[in-house]
Amino acid sequence: MKAFAALYRELDATTSSLAKQAALQRYLQSALPADAAWAVYFLAGGKPRQLVPAKLLRLLAQEAAGLPEWLFEESQDSVGDLAETISLLLPPTGAHELGLAVWIEQHLLPLRKLAPEALPDVLRLQWSLLALDERLVYFKLITGGFRVGVSRLQVTQALAAVAGIDPKRVAQRLMGYTHISGQPTAADYVALVAPEASSELNQQTSGQPYPFFLAHAFNQPLAQFDALLGPPADWIVEWKWDGIRAQLVKRAGQVWLWSRGEELVTERFPELAQMGETLPDGTVLDGEIVVWRGSDQGSLAGEGGVQPFAELQKRIGRKTLGPKLLRDIPVVLLAYDLLEWQQSDLRALAQSQRRALLDTLVADLRHPALRSSPVLTGGSWPDLARQREAARTLGVEGMMLKQRQAPYGVGRTKDVGTWWKWKIDPLSIDAVLIYAQRGHGRRASLYSDYTFAVWDGPPEQADRKLVPFAKAYSGLTDAEMARVDAVIRKTTLESFGPVRSVKPTLVFELGFEGIARSSRHKSGIAVRFPRMLRWREDKPVPEADTLQTLAALLPG
Repeated sequence: MKAFAALYRELDATTSSLAKQAALQRYLQSALPADAAWAVYFLAGGKPRQLVPAKLLRLLAQEAAGLPEWLFEESQDSVGDLAETISLLLPPTGAHELGLAVWIEQHLLPLRKLAPEALPDVLRLQWSLLALDERLVYFKLITGGFRVGVSRLQVTQALAAVAGIDPKRVAQRLMGYTHISGQPTAADYVALVAPEASSELNQQTSGQPYPFFLAHAFNQPLAQFDALLGPPADWIVEWKWDGIRAQLVKRAGQVWLWSRGEELVTERFPELAQMGETLPDGTVLDGEIVVWRGSDQGSLAGEGGVQPFAELQKRIGRKTLGPKLLRDIPVVLLAYDLLEWQQSDLRALAQSQRRALLDTLVADLRHPALRSSPVLTGGSWPDLARQREAARTLGVEGMMLKQRQAPYGVGRTKDVGTWWKWKIDPLSIDAVLIYAQRGHGRRASLYSDYTFAVWDGPPEQADRKLVPFAKAYSGLTDAEMARVDAVIRKTTLESFGPVRSVKPTLVFELGFEGIARSSRHKSGIAVRFPRMLRWREDKPVPEADTLQTLAALLPG
């Protein structure tokens, strides 16, 4: 635990990628496999569940520190993070020699099963053994708020350096690492760093997916396309579907369905699992899960074919999948790549070769839950740009551009042939900031997560009110964020734990990719991927947009 706490402190204290890489490698070189297994789990994106109610922790810490409630709340407001506040306020503690794995498996995870009346004494005993740095990590883990400024790519690079193997191989081994085993073990870590020749993962029996190849945004002027990309004939052009990116894996008679977030979602889409059973062993498809209704036209949202993402959300939120739901919200896999065929890894083949094999597979299988993503054609980039103008009407986000001769890469890399996403311009609205919440990580001391509202009537309506409709936290520079934070602190009306309601004084232009009606939102409207495009310091609050303006953006 001491070594992991020291690593956390090093990673949190620097923005230097080289310094973070050196710290990761030092830790991995000296850690026991069982401890390293858990460290990689958390650092690579494993999500610790909240083990103890925050209210109980706050009460016990307040009692242990001998503080009145108001002073504890003031301390938390100043620090900006509950775990850090508690770790700073608790009295001096003892010492221990227990490793990270022992702490997680023998002390933290058992907290879930303890009776409520037993929790206080156990928690007091646990934190009495921990030094200040260890307590910070401890409280972040048991509150489910563990975050540190290191990327999965940096973890991959550190593992590769320590093991002396290709980072692409490590990336492949890491796929599903936080899901397959339930909880990581020493053996899992050993498999991550094992020499390829002696103990490579058995792809013929494992349900492990391949690392997803991710696209870069392409926002260049149309006049530069020919110079930057060459002719359209060099590219495979497809619609950019608004669904769930997934890989379907069929090996050794079993089917696995993985989301891009490395979540195993096989049980959520039984019709796709059934389709996968009809595939030959040694097949891995890459594509998009979308809601599909009744048409073979492929992209006409509202008239058959692919439906808006809002339809898929109705299904994602359900805990049970009854026959009616499966019938009312049917899904298909729109496949656009074949990564493995007849137990052979095809990723080194050219995109055009993989696509030809995929189209043959889909045509031969003739399964209603599997379709090829249509390929678009155009004699010039202006011709394709004209087709792209219909994207929003068709319920898609724009176009994907894939080099015909490119292999399938790992992550968002440019060294093996790039995938570009040529997205349509976002929808936008001018909205008013009405709530603010503290951020995380380096923004833990700033109010950086905002709730925005629009007016429920025109300016001439005397009793009109602001109706919340979206939350956003990205799009501002650090300097702008600091200025907004200062305004929030001066205009706070009420505090609700970490959230403040503020006097409506700030207007922002929000951009978003999609919009749909929603009975779950007070405004009756849900927007997709909202972010701040700019701070409208030129616009007074009464001139912000209305709910009617927002509703006018809904697809017809």
